Amino acid sequence: MTPFGERVRQLRRERGRMLKDMASHLGVSSAYLSALERGERGKPTWALIQGVLQYFHIIWDEADELKRLADLSDPKVKIDTAGGDPKATLLANRLAREIQSLSESELEDMLAVLDRAQTRERRLPVPIQAVQDTV
Repeated sequence: MTPFGERVRQLRRERGRMLKDMASHLGVSSAYLSALERGERGKPTWALIQGVLQYFHIIWDEADELKRLADLSDPKVKIDTAGGDPKATLLANRLAREIQSLSESELEDMLAVLDRAQTRERRLPVPIQAVQDTV
C-alpha cells in the first residue's frame, strides 16, 4: 500500500463512501481505484488527485498533505546515486533488495533517521557567497 492509497482508503471508509461510487465519480473503474488504494498502481495523475480532493471536499492543509502523499507514492522508485558516495549506492541497492523483510518498527526507525537528516538540511546556514550571488 502507498501513503496516498492508504489515506484515500481511510477517507473513503471514514466518510462511508463505497469504492464503486467514488470510482464512478472520478471516471475510473472500481478495479483501478482498488489497485490504487492497495499500492498496485503508480503515482496518481494530477487530475485524479484533484478529483479526490473535490470528491471529499478537501481544502487547505489537508489538501496539501494529500498532494504530498501522492508525490511520495510511486511504488517503483528509481534512486540515482551516480557521482555520490559508494555507500549511498550500497544503501540504495540493499534497501531495494531487503525492504520487504523489514519490520514496521525498523521502517519507522529508518524514516526517523531520514526525518532528522531533512530537518538538519533545513537548518544549515546558507553560505555568504550564495547569498551574494542572489543579490
